Amino acid sequence: MKAWHFLGTGQPLKPVDIPVPVAGPGQVLLQVGGCGLCHTDVGVLEDEGWLSTSVKLPIVMGHEVAGTITALGPEVADWQIGDRVGACPSMAVGAPGFSYDGGFAEYMLAVADTLVPIPDSVSFAAGAAATDAGMTSHHAMVASGGLQSGMKVGVIGYGGLGQIGSRIAVLKGADVFLAEIDESVWNLAREQGVKEISNSVLDFVNEDLDLIVDYAGFGVTTAEAIEAVRVGGTVVQVGMGKLEATISTKAMILKRVTLKGSNGGDKRDIESIYSMMAVGDLVPAISEIPLDRLDEGLGQLARGEVTGRLVANPSQ
Repeated sequence: MKAWHFLGTGQPLKPVDIPVPVAGPGQVLLQVGGCGLCHTDVGVLEDEGWLSTSVKLPIVMGHEVAGTITALGPEVADWQIGDRVGACPSMAVGAPGFSYDGGFAEYMLAVADTLVPIPDSVSFAAGAAATDAGMTSHHAMVASGGLQSGMKVGVIGYGGLGQIGSRIAVLKGADVFLAEIDESVWNLAREQGVKEISNSVLDFVNEDLDLIVDYAGFGVTTAEAIEAVRVGGTVVQVGMGKLEATISTKAMILKRVTLKGSNGGDKRDIESIYSMMAVGDLVPAISEIPLDRLDEGLGQLARGEVTGRLVANPSQ
């Protein structure tokens, strides 16, 4: 089967032809219908700080996976061949592409307990995006952020995660204030119910934002969120565009700001995202590319040329 191997930091992914894996006990074999490209993938390729997260080299990357079950291993009773599923990347077994070979391939092994059924009305591309971008966005906004109707919510970044997170906040009855430097996506954000948009979250310092979720994480954005949130407010850090940030502890202490880190989520988050997608309330911007153009797609993502989520489709 066609796949892409990660060989090490600073090296491009290598296209390879490897055997189709065989499902073992508790596993299923997925024919990959879509695998999302994530800024984390770009970080892994560029920053050696990510190297410790890979259990082996080479490894097939790709942690945002949806597909069809084509084979069942021993001891799998709750699934059938032909089921359409997404794979939750934040289970005890670890994430595909890090703890085991991932979805930048035509087939992938998945542990049955990680699977979530995809509604018939949801595409594989959307189903893939929901497993990481959707799950992570939802968990940060709802579970970590404590989102409630009537809140004033700041969102930093309108990429793959931010567009979903901001839409969730709108659907839950919050007023959303978006900080996004790419003005080409502003109209899309307004169409999705965002109330106000600016280049910097500091422009909303007088709005008494109850919650700010930073889906960008470029260091300065974390610091600006602490300055912009209201006294007693909450900042949730999700994005890891940079692995370090310098913040004002003075502002955090005097304003009694709660700063939380949010990483991933669970199957309940994915199920919630699928339910919103199934009825058409959540329709994130998603583009598809063939699997054999994966390297081009990662380059586009690194250069900031992707609106929403980019998904590799092995069938194209």
